[in-house]
Amino acid sequence: MSHRLLKAAAGVAGGLVLAQAAPALTGVQPLEPLRRRLLPRYGGVGRPGHVALTFDDGPDPLSTPRFLSLLERRGVRATFFLLGFMLEREPGLAKEIVAAGHEVAVHGYLHRPMVARGPRATYDDLRRARDLVTDATGEQPRFYRPPYGVATTAALRSARQLGMEPVLWTSWGADWRAGATGTSVYRTVTRNLESGGTILLHDSDCTSAPASWTATLAALPRLLDHCERHGWHVGPMGEHR
Repeated sequence: MSHRLLKAAAGVAGGLVLAQAAPALTGVQPLEPLRRRLLPRYGGVGRPGHVALTFDDGPDPLSTPRFLSLLERRGVRATFFLLGFMLEREPGLAKEIVAAGHEVAVHGYLHRPMVARGPRATYDDLRRARDLVTDATGEQPRFYRPPYGVATTAALRSARQLGMEPVLWTSWGADWRAGATGTSVYRTVTRNLESGGTILLHDSDCTSAPASWTATLAALPRLLDHCERHGWHVGPMGEHR
């Protein structure tokens, strides 16, 4: 094989490796500006003047109803990315979320890194979670967000096969950390929140520091006020496209 052909083959091989690694790398928060430029739709960028409000890791009977109550008072709808194993424990909560006008989506069945799973296990996890959401709400979920924001090629392919669009976020609140406060969550979200952005928060502490959701709940009114001052409409992912 000539030097030119060898070089071309190496380039193809490198491209394949990058294609496998890129989905996982896009979940790393310091790379969010790059993700937003190169993969805007997957990265959570939506239409100007709109901000998507999303919550991960529910439904939780202790915390989720408090978020629903606050959102009802403010007249705001959001998207809840549900975990299958949490939904199995409280299927009625998913119905309450939908009845309140919110959107439900899939966060997987188990909150485990996708990079540690093979293609078959990945597909089974997503299918199980999707079916649980559909059975509990009567609605086919439109969106999927991988745990930790770390996808794999198998996860992206499986989501598409199951009729779901993978989506991440543009701003998060780091609200899962021990010591998070309403002020810290507010400041972290608004540090880089822009028109057309997607906010990632958590309505459960099932994978976070105990009671961390209280900081999220405390920050939420200030975040909604912030968006209102900028003239941004806050709503679910389904209105973001």
